[in-house]
Amino acid sequence: MTKVSLAEAKAHLSELVNKAEAGEIVEIMRHGKPAARLVPVDALEPVDIEWLRTVIEKLPETKSDTMDILRADERY
Repeated sequence: MTKVSLAEAKAHLSELVNKAEAGEIVEIMRHGKPAARLVPVDALEPVDIEWLRTVIEKLPETKSDTMDILRADERY
């Protein structure tokens, strides 16, 4: 993995995109902390919409007064 500062990424963006296209992950740092990553497009996996729908359907419904109940019970 290549790590570069934001200023360096601005100055060498084409070169960094070429590295990502070649399969390398490029991490862009801001103030010494990771801020973004350039990754090869092939590294991204599409979301399975049907699976996501199934998961959402199984989630319990939340009542609109849930926070009020938690606050009243002093669990907040």
